[in-house]
Amino acid sequence: MTAKDPLPQSRHLATEIPGPLSTAAMQRRKEAVSGGLGTALPVIVSRAQDAIIEDIDGNRIIDFGAGIGVVNVGNSAPRVVKAVQEAVATFTHTNFTTVPYMGYIEVCEALNRLTPGDFKKKSLLQNSGAEAVENAIKIARHYTKRAAVVVFEHAYHGRTNLTMALTAKNIPYKDGFGPFANEIYRMPLPYAYRWLGNPETITADALDLVTHKIEKEIGAQNVAAILIEPVVGEGGFMVQPEGFMLGLQEFATKNGIVFIADEVQSGFARTGKLFAVEHEGMTPDMIITAKGIAGGLPLAAVTGRAEIMDSSHVGGLGGTYGGNPIACAAALAAIETIQEEKLVERAAHIGSILFETLNGLKAKYPVIGDVRGRGAMVAIELVKPGSKDPNPEAMAKVVKYCHSHGLLILTAGTYGNVIRFLPPLVITDELLRDGLSVLAEGFASL
Repeated sequence: MTAKDPLPQSRHLATEIPGPLSTAAMQRRKEAVSGGLGTALPVIVSRAQDAIIEDIDGNRIIDFGAGIGVVNVGNSAPRVVKAVQEAVATFTHTNFTTVPYMGYIEVCEALNRLTPGDFKKKSLLQNSGAEAVENAIKIARHYTKRAAVVVFEHAYHGRTNLTMALTAKNIPYKDGFGPFANEIYRMPLPYAYRWLGNPETITADALDLVTHKIEKEIGAQNVAAILIEPVVGEGGFMVQPEGFMLGLQEFATKNGIVFIADEVQSGFARTGKLFAVEHEGMTPDMIITAKGIAGGLPLAAVTGRAEIMDSSHVGGLGGTYGGNPIACAAALAAIETIQEEKLVERAAHIGSILFETLNGLKAKYPVIGDVRGRGAMVAIELVKPGSKDPNPEAMAKVVKYCHSHGLLILTAGTYGNVIRFLPPLVITDELLRDGLSVLAEGFASL
């Protein structure tokens, strides 16, 4: 089978998982690669297409992770492949701040057009979500001439020094890597499943709590930015209660604070809207995007109000590889794919299947405490039956079963007890249901 042959979109086990070739290669990995890098599934990929990963032993594995929400348009999406091939044959690099090129400009134009808000917008391109978050904070501080940044419990914003300070979870992201940047203030998150107050008044109560803490413990006049994930990512796929982010933005606007939505994982059609903030009709001052933006190539962006994005001095923003021409070509092709193949609507359809099936499993297995998410960004939280005590042991067993039977699923959650589902948006219903049948077998095996 050549690389040009289509990869069958079906699960197939040629050997045990991991197979002998992957096992041998993983030993080479152990000898050559830093031990600080983990592995979710110990196989070596030979190729991948749409929602199937094929390993070097010939196993075809259903992909419910999409490279952690990156290949929303499918692995090796035809438009992306064609655009990259054409771009790499044209030129590979000049650095946009040295000799500009149209791809960078066109991606910025697309982001300015597609992100919510009818105000004048401008964009900046970078390599990764963490780098984009850092630049967003940099710009907000420069614009407001303030230092403090407000973030939330359970948040994940990256692994650089500043973004580790913004990230909530200690292990594995922060432990032993400090000291971290200062003037970062963490607020309570209205985590509905574990909220101790009245669930009927969660939005109002959480807003009162957070705004009171900002006013009394920081001083609203000292805050440069409020940074929040519309759907919490690594922390466990919690959806912000309806009205909470709108209330936060109203507070931010009233106090001259830049309101920033981190859409690194939730953006680009993942939640059944192009951007997750659209579920509440929001127009953040800045939106951070990455992951799904370029079909698998490294690219990230900060898009915001023009007056904010222009506030830095010339030369204050940049970076050698930010907005690489090959990645820009891939981004334009990925955006075209989302629009032409109606992947926003497809994400909503995938979500309906996920919620129906997962809620069915929840009714059958009390180890599943919660099903939550938006669109094709869904998670289940595993608990000890009869309680809300986290059950990471059950999670590990289900994940191991799925992996060994040809289904790649990812974990998440502050308490290490969440299974998340991020299938490529081009996955067929048949393949999606086959993967969910493996998951059901995993729970039955408990």
